[in-house]
Amino acid sequence: MIRALVLILLAAPAAAQTVPQFVEETTPAGLEHSFAGEWEYMVGGGVAAFDCNGDTLPDLALAGGTAPAALFLNQSARGGALAFTAVVSGIEMEGVTGTYPIDIDSDGITDLVLLRVGENVVMRGLGNCRFERANEDWGFDGGDAWSTAFAAMWEAGASLPTLAIGNYINQREEAYPWGSCTENWLHRPDGGGYGAPVALTPSHCALSMLFTDWNGSGRKSLRVSNDREYYEGGQEQMWHLEPGQPPRLYTEAEGWKRLRIWGMGIASTDLDADGYPEFYLTSMADNKLQRLVATGPDATPDYGDIAWARGVTAHRPFMGDDLRPSTGWHAQFADVNNDARADLFVAKGNVWEMPDFAMADPNNLLLQGADGVFVESAGTAGVASTLAARGAAVVDMNADGALDLVVVNRNGPAQIWRNAGVAGNWLKVALEQPGPNPTGIGAWVEVRTKDHLQRHETTSGGGHVSGIWGPQHFGLGDADRAEVRVIWPDGQVSDWAEVAANTVATISP
Repeated sequence: MIRALVLILLAAPAAAQTVPQFVEETTPAGLEHSFAGEWEYMVGGGVAAFDCNGDTLPDLALAGGTAPAALFLNQSARGGALAFTAVVSGIEMEGVTGTYPIDIDSDGITDLVLLRVGENVVMRGLGNCRFERANEDWGFDGGDAWSTAFAAMWEAGASLPTLAIGNYINQREEAYPWGSCTENWLHRPDGGGYGAPVALTPSHCALSMLFTDWNGSGRKSLRVSNDREYYEGGQEQMWHLEPGQPPRLYTEAEGWKRLRIWGMGIASTDLDADGYPEFYLTSMADNKLQRLVATGPDATPDYGDIAWARGVTAHRPFMGDDLRPSTGWHAQFADVNNDARADLFVAKGNVWEMPDFAMADPNNLLLQGADGVFVESAGTAGVASTLAARGAAVVDMNADGALDLVVVNRNGPAQIWRNAGVAGNWLKVALEQPGPNPTGIGAWVEVRTKDHLQRHETTSGGGHVSGIWGPQHFGLGDADRAEVRVIWPDGQVSDWAEVAANTVATISP
């Protein structure tokens, strides 16, 4: 099937588009933290949002760069003001660029992967927001590089997840800093632990990675977004991953088009619910929204850019008098006004006083309309900070069904905003399955209200050095009920289940 680049969407709910109102609560919430550092920390600055003590509220682990990483316990009033308290957790180490939550050993307690300038460390969750180093117990080789990207999935039959780690500039080569990218690594399970990391060669200074079923085949591939500033002759990449086989790149002969951008973040969702995810790639003045040109059983990875048609180019500041190009970092699709349409948040910030790019570069909050076109709303929503943003998370921090926002800024304070409430109904979907991969990473969740369908792939990775671990959030508009179906990683498809709005639905195979 050839897909023309026009907007053909399933019918959207009748509720009118509304701009949510965010209230910055950084100081009263007690979130006092900064990601600090110079050269090695011009990229990075991640946050992990996950529940580490079983109270269903997401706690926050923040990278610190030259300052220690920190864990903040969520003590927010349900439906009220945000409140966080720093606690000693075991993750307080320097050199951390990114933090990703994942249950590596499938024991029901979330673990953390800490990306670092230096050795990467996997931290085993002990419960009650305590962690311990597990590199040796799990046979994980943390290396000694400048790590800036992460993704994870479970391959068929594996008890542990496959971990992909992207690395940035090789500081030890004479060619430094240009043309000197460090090899990325694929950590695959071997017995009860991990084998030696497999080099993903060639590597081109990765800043974001994502395992995704891009063609509806039931198999995952690895997308890698690379920063063209520091490589010679490289491009964006996607890798084949077949069981028991070494990874290999998709080629132009298979339909992959050469694309060179300042790749910094990947966000994905199935915007038109046709079974194929779209990908938003952040860059410097050249953000892309990629959509397959042709779909069907013989689909090839040939993507067209629909950023302009959908209103998400976000190529320069939307306010102020600094008209130089923007610099995009973390991106995330999330329905912030609960109208059953995915919106898009983009964290913005100059790399390091680069004179050709905007210094006063506000974050973007792009709200999707019923016609599929996005409209810039960060200014009216109250989240247009011009600090040098990097990582972020759009997540419900006070359990009121409205998504809040936390942003990590380089050499500046992290910021947190409470969504003061929206009219639309909502649903959270938690996946549970026995054995490895207990939260169904790799599954597709489908939510149906009347004739409107939403689809989202459950992933671990993407964004910019930031991750969320917990139930998936769906806006429902004015619908008071919804139907939910899950396509599990092994291909099993659950029956449609009717659930009430404004609840957390737990789905099992």
